[in-house]
Amino acid sequence: MEGTGHFGSAADGDVGLLSPVSASPLVTALTGDRAVLAAILAVESGWAAVLEKAGLAPAGSAAVVASAAEAGRYDAADIALRAQGGGNPVIPLLADLRKHVTALDAGRVGALKAVHTTLTSQDVLDTALMLLARNTVEAVLADLKCTTAALATLAEQHADTLGVGRSLTQHSLPFTFGLRAAQWFQGLAAAGRQLGTVQFPVQFGGAAGTLAAGTVLTAGSSTNPFGLADSLARQLGLAAAPAPWHTNRLAVTALGNSLASVLDAAGKIATDVLFLSRPEVAELAEPRAAGRGVSSAMPQKQNPVLSVLIRGAALQAPQLVAQLHLAAANFNDERPDAAWHTEWPALRQLLRLALGAAGHLRELVEGLHVYPDAMRRNLDLAGPLLLAEGVGAAVAPLLTEQDGRSGKEQLQSVVDRTLQTPTAEQGTTYRRLLREAVPAGVLTDLRLAELLEPASYLGQAAEISRRILAAYSDFSTPTQNGANRG
Repeated sequence: MEGTGHFGSAADGDVGLLSPVSASPLVTALTGDRAVLAAILAVESGWAAVLEKAGLAPAGSAAVVASAAEAGRYDAADIALRAQGGGNPVIPLLADLRKHVTALDAGRVGALKAVHTTLTSQDVLDTALMLLARNTVEAVLADLKCTTAALATLAEQHADTLGVGRSLTQHSLPFTFGLRAAQWFQGLAAAGRQLGTVQFPVQFGGAAGTLAAGTVLTAGSSTNPFGLADSLARQLGLAAAPAPWHTNRLAVTALGNSLASVLDAAGKIATDVLFLSRPEVAELAEPRAAGRGVSSAMPQKQNPVLSVLIRGAALQAPQLVAQLHLAAANFNDERPDAAWHTEWPALRQLLRLALGAAGHLRELVEGLHVYPDAMRRNLDLAGPLLLAEGVGAAVAPLLTEQDGRSGKEQLQSVVDRTLQTPTAEQGTTYRRLLREAVPAGVLTDLRLAELLEPASYLGQAAEISRRILAAYSDFSTPTQNGANRG
């Protein structure tokens, strides 16, 4: 692909002072103002190359425009201020580009004829944002595949690590940490697979979406406006589009939906880790790093900052996606009077949050500390009462009706009576009352002990994990070393 490198430098754009989840050189390089500027210039430069190859611009034009389109020549802050005059950054940037082309060309080639010919601002900015998004999504997916590979390893290593499942904040049934890791894996892999199918189409349409100027330009040539658009898509490494999509925003909302799904899955993991790393639970702990997790007032604190940042990103995503849909539903006429403008910050913030969270999630999962002894300790807190469902299923059919109560009702009475005793005594009480309610001739002591062993009531936990990992085998192996965050 030509002209499709990652854009920008860490010295430009929003540095994330109030959004620490996205405060990284990589996020700034891929989504900062300098990156937006470079993407717009890449589209203009790519278009000049397309026109020259089609014989619709003077020979040598593309080289002159490419030189003039070097991002370092432009002042992003100045362009941002001047963008208020036309409502978008393409207009002032284009004025500067033309000045640079004129100066570099000095009348030798006539390269100015290749600049922005038949395009409109929306063609350029929509295509530039698709280019920006594509580069960012590639980096997000690279981190996700490293994270899911680590989760797959945890699922396999802890397939038999017993813990307790929780429902509505209370202990529910025996569980395994392997299954929990597999479910985390499934959510993230499914979201990543969806994100990987998103298309990044080139935008073209001209002033009102009729390709009128392009039709005039290509009259008598061997191509047409659609052919030029397809060539631009190849030039930039974007998807071809069958028609202009300037008022149909599915390309934007589909991308937003997929980014939000990734953040949803990441938020689920972070929320679980936040609970499981509480001192009174202590089943997990985040990886340690110098200076991380500190408090400004309490020197002993080790806050789970990675999970906090990830969850914070996840909680912002729905509102940003809603903004994209609100804009899409209000794209009036052939170019809207405000809806388009509200897309830009929402889409970019989603990209920034997803990329920032993906990096933190990868670090969290790859370095996660797992404490099986604490998991077993918490499992044992509920004692044998945790097995009441399994005991009921196995034993109730064996009991005869007593005092008008079925076997199920008799066992429920045992549970109800047990719950009236202090928590610390419930395990012993349940075993005693259960033994009294179920004659030894109906159920031996050995069989009763088997029913009260947590490992005996895991259902299909191991098979569920296996099926999940098999269904997303493409996410079980990392992509090289993930995104480069240097």
